[in-house]
Amino acid sequence: MRRKSAILVLEDGRTFSGEAYGSVGETFGEAVFTTGMTGYQETLTDPSYHRQVVVQTAPHIGNTGVNDEDDESGRIWVAGYVVRDPARIGSNWRSTGGLEDRLATEGVVGICGVDTRALTRHLRARGAMRVGVSSVEDDPAALLERVRRSPRMVGADLSDQVTTDRPYTVEAVGEHRYTVAAIDLGIKRNVPRRLAARGVTTHVLPAGSSMADVLATGADAVFFSPGPGDPATADRPVALAREVLTRRMPLFGICFGSQILGRALGFGTYKLGYGHRGINQPVLDRATGKVEVTSHNHGFAVAWPGADAAAGSAAVVPDQVVDTDFGGVRVSHVCLNDNVVEGLRAVDVPAFTVQYHPEAAAGPHDADYLFDRFAELIEGRTSSGGRDNAQA
Repeated sequence: MRRKSAILVLEDGRTFSGEAYGSVGETFGEAVFTTGMTGYQETLTDPSYHRQVVVQTAPHIGNTGVNDEDDESGRIWVAGYVVRDPARIGSNWRSTGGLEDRLATEGVVGICGVDTRALTRHLRARGAMRVGVSSVEDDPAALLERVRRSPRMVGADLSDQVTTDRPYTVEAVGEHRYTVAAIDLGIKRNVPRRLAARGVTTHVLPAGSSMADVLATGADAVFFSPGPGDPATADRPVALAREVLTRRMPLFGICFGSQILGRALGFGTYKLGYGHRGINQPVLDRATGKVEVTSHNHGFAVAWPGADAAAGSAAVVPDQVVDTDFGGVRVSHVCLNDNVVEGLRAVDVPAFTVQYHPEAAAGPHDADYLFDRFAELIEGRTSSGGRDNAQA
């Protein structure tokens, strides 16, 4: 197959040459790398990757093709795609097409033949940064100028760009036990599936939904989903989270949702140097002492009092209870690679979060028990009459 030449230019001027992969054209975004050796289809269709150019550290991509079942949303969201060695043939009994054809059909500009190991090492050393990929421009200086004019991820408010246009419902599998209102900030399909398997009917609501919208579903609890962008811009979801906490409704947040709860509790957020992305990140559950291998996709984190929030810091997060407007809060989970806060648990209100992806799409199932914790939290509130108080 004869390909057009292509270039990748980072905002610091570092340039990589390769060939067009997917759609021919030009694209800009934040360059990030993901360490997953599999699950590229789930990665591509994860709304949290909106406006990001994803670098696959695994060298061989596309070998299982694509299928009609593993998408985590209705489209590919990545701004661009970077691989080293694209598979010539996709071979899997579930495959319904080739990865490159899918990228081309959806207009996703990519580049292959890149030394992704060198690119990843550069991003680890210098941090995630803006990037341009082009198979229509052969002048790196000209592309660099456009890269430096492109928007940054810090300050980006993107939830409204990825959220559902209208509410929809995912019914419980088997006996209905509880009702959850899920605020869609960039939700993946496997979240309501994991809830449905536990007898939960999930009403997925747009990012701008109000407390009245939540209560109209008859929700026993509220879920805040993952999503893209800077949590410092998400003022409406933060205000909603504070209302949920005030009503003492059970609350569970994942990734961006964890940062939303952190802000609602009064903590700040900050941008990580190069983020956590992949399906092999070790996290300690402080409640059990168990180390889980988990799936991540976040470039921001919650700033915890007493821990250095600077990018690249390895300061140990104190195991302490911090007082907030809603009572005590402690760090429940910590990343063992860099001691970044990976979960919060409120002591006095029924709320907890994790900053990674227990829905495992793609990824290991080590953290699937967190959906059981959510169900148990709801059970504790409904059996004690908490729901009636929340609806009042």
